[in-house]
Amino acid sequence: MSSEQTISQDDRPVILLVEDEALTIMDLGDVLEDGGYDTVQCASAERALSILQARPDICGLVTDVELSGKTNGFELANAVAEARPKLPILIVSGRAAPDPERMPPGAQFIARPCSGDEILDRLKSLMPC
Repeated sequence: MSSEQTISQDDRPVILLVEDEALTIMDLGDVLEDGGYDTVQCASAERALSILQARPDICGLVTDVELSGKTNGFELANAVAEARPKLPILIVSGRAAPDPERMPPGAQFIARPCSGDEILDRLKSLMPC
């Protein structure tokens, strides 16, 4: 997916979803939206950071590790944690659990294979409301 897609309904919490596999981002976006969230979707960490700066209404981040561009999901999560320390962050990957030094404080990791509903449940557990 080369550009972000914004889906907005009412005052639902907005999640920044970063994934470069088109089918995965569409499927996960649907699960999150059915679960009560609006999503802003993009494929690269660089684009995600610019969206985050422009959208103070974003209240959570779900990112894959392998992304389009030069920056991976761990680097994105660390940059986001520095810019918005209270923002809930969920990192999703088919890799084994990462080295704890690569994870920002408070972020959580979920390994694939997992279902969209498992990601939704984990995200809900991270959200303050």
